[in-house]
Amino acid sequence: MIRLFGQPQSGWIDLKTNYQTQGEFLYRLCHSKAAVKTVTLVPGETTHFFIKALSETFELDELKLREFYEERTPIKEGYFIPESYNIPIGIKEEYLIYILLEFAKSKHQELAEKLFGSYNESQWFRYLRIASVIQKEAANKEEMPLVASVIFNRLKKNMRLQMDGTLNYGIYSHQRVTPYRIRHDKTPYNTYKYRGIPPLPVCVVSSDAIIAAIKPSKTEYLYFFKNKKGTHDFTRYYSTHLKNIGNGKK
Repeated sequence: MIRLFGQPQSGWIDLKTNYQTQGEFLYRLCHSKAAVKTVTLVPGETTHFFIKALSETFELDELKLREFYEERTPIKEGYFIPESYNIPIGIKEEYLIYILLEFAKSKHQELAEKLFGSYNESQWFRYLRIASVIQKEAANKEEMPLVASVIFNRLKKNMRLQMDGTLNYGIYSHQRVTPYRIRHDKTPYNTYKYRGIPPLPVCVVSSDAIIAAIKPSKTEYLYFFKNKKGTHDFTRYYSTHLKNIGNGKK
């Protein structure tokens, strides 16, 4: 009977229903689609938590996932693409990391070629580092080019970025940045202590954040502060920035 329908598939498949005739079962054994689960990676999340989500969703070995990722990724953070992934149930750790990294590679190259006409990996990774700060700091898509302008304006003046979002790296992705963290974090992610952008992206980024990093708004802004509406007030002047802080605390 099976030979009439073809070859039974390997792995997990979705038979759609629990009750069927023998003939229906044998047919679906050969022709049903793979059973999948969906996992979503949102912009601004870190690879640490995405790998943890993969492990929990697909009941995979988290340590193996991390080992395979670190062996194969060209950059330790910010390489995965924010997306909803439909992953076959029963997939192995090594192959899952392989297909996610290959997908990311194709998407990075595609966007780089669209924007620059070619893909220069070292140049692209620098933009990912800047884009990750934008991703953490901007309240929405519209603010991204403005946040980017502040970053570049401060870099030109050799000012520290002094942005909380850079301290939401890795395992600290979901933690509130406190004065204690600012004083005691001695990593190069602490832009209150160290000049320049962090040595690696602090999170995965959207294409909007990357485009903002490449094409920032032309402004003289040096400061921004979150207002009561949840967006940011931008200014060139420190005195105005202090007023914005005072208004935000009232």
